[in-house]
Amino acid sequence: MGGRKRIARIVQVNRRATNRQITAQYNSGVQNSISERTTCRSVSRKGYCSRRPHQVPLLSAKNKKKRLHWARNHQHWTIEEWKNVAWSDESRFLLRHADGRDRIWHKQHESMTPSCLLSTVQAGGVMLWGMFSLHTLGPLTLIE
Repeated sequence: MGGRKRIARIVQVNRRATNRQITAQYNSGVQNSISERTTCRSVSRKGYCSRRPHQVPLLSAKNKKKRLHWARNHQHWTIEEWKNVAWSDESRFLLRHADGRDRIWHKQHESMTPSCLLSTVQAGGVMLWGMFSLHTLGPLTLIE
């Protein structure tokens, strides 16, 4: 049983480690080595699965604080108050295919913990801006 706990600790320290890397790290400190298949089964039995990480925008501590402050100031708004809000946002779309190689190990309830997220920054591609409200849908505008 100590082997499974050790594998779980290896995964916790480096969630982006591949099955091969986990096996190699485990085997470097023991006399009886294990196969990659055994590693895969052990990690799975501890409740981990390998998935692509959720992508979230990279936010500074200052902006996180501002967003939390805004949310707390508006958490008790009524539906009638929200009906008078127009929402707008811009998004950048990359015109290339991602290789999909970024993967992390996490348990089902851990998918949104900071160590399981992939921070992204905007670069290149096409930028679009749009707005909507309860009453209307604004134009979708290409930003040069």
